[in-house]
Amino acid sequence: MPATLIRSVTIHDLNELQQLARTTFYDTFAEMNTPENMEQYLSTDLSEEKLRAELLNPDSKTFFIQTDGETIGYMKLNERSAQTEQVDPGGLEIQRIYVKREYHGASGGFTLLNYAIDLAMQEKYKFIWLAVWEKNPRAIRFYEKNGFITFGSHVFQLGDDAQTDILMRRVLTSNVIV
Repeated sequence: MPATLIRSVTIHDLNELQQLARTTFYDTFAEMNTPENMEQYLSTDLSEEKLRAELLNPDSKTFFIQTDGETIGYMKLNERSAQTEQVDPGGLEIQRIYVKREYHGASGGFTLLNYAIDLAMQEKYKFIWLAVWEKNPRAIRFYEKNGFITFGSHVFQLGDDAQTDILMRRVLTSNVIV
């Protein structure tokens, strides 16, 4: 059984994070988007400057998942003002969970998701939430299987394409009314 480790990403990991973020985003979405829109997103939203600012933001946390010493994916969590949408102050946002294509189905995404849920419960958040592209049925099924329900939508701008993201959340305590 491979040894799996989740560790915090630091500013010293910036180059590895950028390479991983660009590769996994491209592998996930390039087939369904124009090269121009993909390039615009990769060069702005996953630029060194933007990722550096995210890593230095005290309301964001980024983690690598490693298997046998190899980084196979990452996750970014947002609290308070770092959240991409001001849904409810009682929630923790999962902004990104990406695993290298060759590790899909090997439980890396599930491990990261459980880590995020455990962290949110330790921090006493009422729920954990995320946005997922409406044209990503594999991810939607994954989150539904793990207790997430749809509660809205918002626009995700990819270059000149205004796409619809489904907002999903999972309640973390049984006595919370959502």
